[in-house]
Amino acid sequence: MFTKEEIKNIRSEFPYLNIKPNGKEIIYFDNGATTQKPREIIDNIVKYYEGENGNPHRGAHYLAMKSTEVYENAREKVKDFIGAEKSSEVIFLRNATEALNLVAYSYGRNELKEGDEILISILEHHSNIVPWQEVCKKTGAVLKYVYVDENMQIPFSEFEEKITEKTKIVSITGASNVVGTYPDIEKIVKYTRENSNAIFILDGAQYVPHKKVNVKELDVDFMAFSGHKMYSAMGIGVLYGKEKLLNKIEPFLSGGDMIEYVYEDHTTFLDAPQRFEAGTVNVEGAVNLAAAIDYINKYGMEKIEEYEKYLTDYCYEKLSKLDYIKVYTTNSKDRAPVISFNFNEAHPHDVASILDTFGIAIRSGHHCAQPLHRFLGSNFSCRASFGIYNTVEEIDYFVEHLEDVREVLGIGSK
Repeated sequence: MFTKEEIKNIRSEFPYLNIKPNGKEIIYFDNGATTQKPREIIDNIVKYYEGENGNPHRGAHYLAMKSTEVYENAREKVKDFIGAEKSSEVIFLRNATEALNLVAYSYGRNELKEGDEILISILEHHSNIVPWQEVCKKTGAVLKYVYVDENMQIPFSEFEEKITEKTKIVSITGASNVVGTYPDIEKIVKYTRENSNAIFILDGAQYVPHKKVNVKELDVDFMAFSGHKMYSAMGIGVLYGKEKLLNKIEPFLSGGDMIEYVYEDHTTFLDAPQRFEAGTVNVEGAVNLAAAIDYINKYGMEKIEEYEKYLTDYCYEKLSKLDYIKVYTTNSKDRAPVISFNFNEAHPHDVASILDTFGIAIRSGHHCAQPLHRFLGSNFSCRASFGIYNTVEEIDYFVEHLEDVREVLGIGSK
């Protein structure tokens, strides 16, 4: 695991720690929403625009060719990072949400018919719920859910009962952004293959930034994730898809750079990845994502995961001892670095606002997971989520000031 000196050095790489509203250093516990960026990632954007900026795949001049080179090198970097077989299986998009929508609209709307079934879990983010609801409206397919037990784990019997020959799509999160559950994706995929003809989609938005991933070993058909949750710039995301499926489905958007030939009355399209990257693409974002992968690899995903687990376990134990707090996060030792909780007598927005006066940034609300919160018996929660630059000292400071929240609201005293 990282030593204190290593964490000190890591923290020195993040300029956000120099921001001190009201003289207080920011304690940033909203990494599940987006991570802060190290200096080398910020500088990477400047480097691109100073010497590599051109429109890729379109020109014969130096900057157009340089832009194409760094863009396609970024695709290769992502391929290696997620264990894809070919770089052509990596599609650059805005974020995980757009990636999931692409599969829903290009595959779901065209391949499903009335009576077919889509299976998702109650853990899902809205971006892995709403697109499938829309697909069902258009096709007559049926949306089904698997549910969690009291420890926020999905009993495998849920899949055994609900995956049938009618199941055509299974789309499951790799990690809950609310309760931290890591479903056993490998086991679920295997059962799906053996008992249906369904394709399997993995929402990796909260999974890829925290665990080493190999899509070939997992045998998922599609996987979506975003760069901004793994130290990269905003506005860049990835859809991984098996080549045969990508080249089978219709493009989501049409326009420049995704065409083979355009005639007056019809058009033919390129194969993936260009097939799904219409218009001028976010080259800066792709290059920045590649730099973020280099940053993660510099420290090692296994070491990052170990440290984030240590922080999560430490905070979980602290919060679990407070009788005025209800913790929703799974008590499984294998969980994502997020802890959701509620005060028994306070609204999450009040809690977050008061903590902000002490320089502590947490999330409050439904975290784009309203069905899960209703299932848990609450409309909202507070959430602390951790990254490579967080420390146990920050957690101690956070827990200490939970008592100040009670005092300010008149529901307790220090």
